[in-house]
Amino acid sequence: MASTTPHQTRNITLLSAAQAMLFTNNVTLIALNGLVGYQLAMDKSFATLPVTTQIIGSALFALPASNLMQRIGRRAGFLAGTLAGLIGGAIATLGVYLQSMAMLCLGTFILGIYGAFGQFYRFAAADAATANFKAKAISLVVAGGLVGGIVGPALSKWTRHLAPTEFLASYASLMVFCLFTVLILSLLRMPEIKAGAASAPPRPLRAIALQPVFVVAVISSAFGYGIMNLLMTATPLAMGLCGHPYGDAANVISAHVIAMFAPSFFTGSLIQRFGVLRIMLAGVAIMCVCLAVSLSGVSVAHFWWSLVLLGLGWNFMFVGGSTLVTECYLPAEKARAQGLHDLLVFCTTATSSFASGLLLKANGWEMLNYAAMPFLLASAVATFWLINQRRAPREQLPA
Repeated sequence: MASTTPHQTRNITLLSAAQAMLFTNNVTLIALNGLVGYQLAMDKSFATLPVTTQIIGSALFALPASNLMQRIGRRAGFLAGTLAGLIGGAIATLGVYLQSMAMLCLGTFILGIYGAFGQFYRFAAADAATANFKAKAISLVVAGGLVGGIVGPALSKWTRHLAPTEFLASYASLMVFCLFTVLILSLLRMPEIKAGAASAPPRPLRAIALQPVFVVAVISSAFGYGIMNLLMTATPLAMGLCGHPYGDAANVISAHVIAMFAPSFFTGSLIQRFGVLRIMLAGVAIMCVCLAVSLSGVSVAHFWWSLVLLGLGWNFMFVGGSTLVTECYLPAEKARAQGLHDLLVFCTTATSSFASGLLLKANGWEMLNYAAMPFLLASAVATFWLINQRRAPREQLPA
């Protein structure tokens, strides 16, 4: 990290470690929530409801989390979010023990609040980085999720029958990783965010949101996340319905999450070299290949390759969108702009996770893949449009 000071390098490393703990919890929940929801739901169409309530928690608290950190600072806000994770993990564990769908959903909702705060790890790194290192700072923090891709599914398999109630120990393990997060965050020393520190006054939120750059950034992040979640949430259920054992589904999810985060070690460099919009378009293209593979068969290999491509496409679209949105705001506007970006991302993701279970039951795995196509087309059109908008002034210059 030659472009950073030792202090910045330390903060980015700690934020990446906190991201690793967050996504170990998230990936464990990805592997479990649909299956446990299927066991507990009276109507199997609502099997993915615990996934949806988790994302709703993240969506509802995206703006409040950002505004709270504007007042009390990043470190204190992250610790408050981790406390929510501890409480949510305890309630979800109790819900599994009591076989209560309502309590499980309440627990995952509160775990979503933890996720809302944790999503700002990447922005905290960008805020502390120099202008030419923002993309790399974001991608390096996002790369911390790679640990979750390895540990989460392995943990869910190892703890599945560790307690008398199936998956009870898996949910209890969520609290352990929250405690590790507290230890990591206690070492973090971020510069304070002061609302009045910026020289220019903030613009109305509407003015920020209507900027073409902001709109395209949100489309890339939200549709990339939404499509990824639509297919990923349904994968363990779809593989089970195809007769594949849980161990195979956990391995597919593990490979998927590794593909989501491993590219982050070089995504920032690719953005610096080729430009953020080209990387976003590459993400859309990879997602299209993912759908083609997924529609060609339902063997374990088909699921594995389609989910790996899905993870890679998500990385380019989401890291690209997160990098692009940093161009949209003044220092005094960062809390609201970042919060609105994540609010829109999580609203889209909540919708896709709920639709996932309904579409899978009503129309099957194939229809899930077709449902993603219009959103990829919209993302491609929006990104091409912005590329042309940025070229236009240069094309008008005299030779």
